Amino acid sequence: MIVLGVILLIVGFIFSIPILWTIGIVVLVIGLVLLLLGAMGRAVGARRHY
Repeated sequence: MIVLGVILLIVGFIFSIPILWTIGIVVLVIGLVLLLLGAMGRAVGARRHY
């Protein structure tokens, strides 16, 4: 999800599409939260690693 968020941010920036920029930020933040929860050893959605 982190990679997808970064790709959306880059595409939104290059083509000046604000909705892609916003979606990219949201996806990036969700990916980072899942990464942190997985690193803490908490199972998220029945998965321990993301």
